Amino acid sequence: MPSDLTAVIAASTRWLLAAYPPPAGALSHALAEAQARQAATVAAALCYPTELDVQLLQLLAPSGAHRLDWLTGSDPAPDDTAWRTWVDETVVSWAACLLADPALAARARQALTATEHHTEAGGLGRLTDPGDQDRDAAALLRHPDLLEGIAGLHRSALLARLRVEEAGLV
Repeated sequence: MPSDLTAVIAASTRWLLAAYPPPAGALSHALAEAQARQAATVAAALCYPTELDVQLLQLLAPSGAHRLDWLTGSDPAPDDTAWRTWVDETVVSWAACLLADPALAARARQALTATEHHTEAGGLGRLTDPGDQDRDAAALLRHPDLLEGIAGLHRSALLARLRVEEAGLV
């Protein structure tokens, strides 16, 4: 992923892990983080598909985590705010949609070819085809009912971007 989207991807990943934490243990945390990062990477690439879009993001800045924190009832510590300014609400919402629905994630993976970032997304197997360990490590992170409040914020825009109705996935 271009370095210009790195901060948004990292902050959105961190927010997802804070809101939907994995079970205790280093392996669980690593597996959940890999899934959240892959989802945020795909979501950011789809949300900002061209270099011009990325430059506009840099100029206008991401939306921040305030509304997401409010919706999930999170109360961040006062000294834990700097990275939250790089959270992008649309990226988090789209990532939540992808985490909750592996078929939609597979469609999003196909749609990456239409972006300027398609060669930089890397492997996405944990997102599109999670194994049992992945599912266990990200039980909260992939739970459709728990994610609905966040996923529903911008799902329609993601479905429009992916042209899901035309693909017959709805």
